[in-house]
Amino acid sequence: MTGRSPAPGPGAGLPVLITGCSSGIGRACALRLHRAGHAVYATARRPETLDELAALGIRTLALDVTDEESMATAVAKVEAAHGAVGALVNSAGYAMSGCIEEASMAEVREQFETNVYGLVRLSQLVLPAMRAHGGGTIVNISSIFGRYAVPGSGFYNATKHAVEALSDSLRNEVADFGVRVVLVEPGPVRTTRFGATYVANLRPVSRTYETFRRESAEYFEAIYTGSRRTLAGTFAIQSDDVARRVAKVVAKGARGSRPRARYPVGLLAHSTIALRRLAPDVLFDHLFVRRLFPVPRGPRPRKQGDHR
Repeated sequence: MTGRSPAPGPGAGLPVLITGCSSGIGRACALRLHRAGHAVYATARRPETLDELAALGIRTLALDVTDEESMATAVAKVEAAHGAVGALVNSAGYAMSGCIEEASMAEVREQFETNVYGLVRLSQLVLPAMRAHGGGTIVNISSIFGRYAVPGSGFYNATKHAVEALSDSLRNEVADFGVRVVLVEPGPVRTTRFGATYVANLRPVSRTYETFRRESAEYFEAIYTGSRRTLAGTFAIQSDDVARRVAKVVAKGARGSRPRARYPVGLLAHSTIALRRLAPDVLFDHLFVRRLFPVPRGPRPRKQGDHR
């Protein structure tokens, strides 16, 4: 059963709830979907960061993906106006950086609270009304790092792997109710705030990874600011490239058609995901990860007979 998408209530277009709209991909999605004529509800932890969107006629709400009451209130407001959320775009998230050995468990929990648990809870909150209205679309913003992982961002990569697995499971759980679950997997997105946050998080903890931290900060700063040429920086995309794909997915849902399960965005996403699928682990590590990304370098192993 394919069902039908929720009919819009008061206001034009499909009611779309978007998280993480203070900047980056979430903000770009709000702007593009608003231009497409949907009834967009842009959300952020601090609603004052959404003033420019509100000035354009976009509805804004306070929503903190780590706060149950905040999420429930936002969903209830959309449902009161439209009967159901027509499309949920889970865009809120941040990248925790640093080596796995050095991370505090408090930081790890916070990373998963924001990037995974909030996404899960919002999906739970919108699904009953979507199902009652015969359909809806949940778009989860993942990453190329939902398909593979690199040194220095293991916990961020783990959250994106979790989002991929959860989306695959949920897609089949709700398909017969007319609800579509779609993953959007961008490559590097030239978002200054994201890059600055990532680099700032690479704080010193021990001397073991000191050189690696410096090289990582320089590498990711180059990607997001263009301070020097890198492969990832050369093929970095803009937030609106991701928003364009999200808008197409939402449009498919509004027409009642079924989009694909996942959409890589950008040349680097398409090429590296294909490489990961085809190459054995050892080949992928040596030809891609260890050549293109900073990695911690330990002492060179002694050759046999070297007693120095």
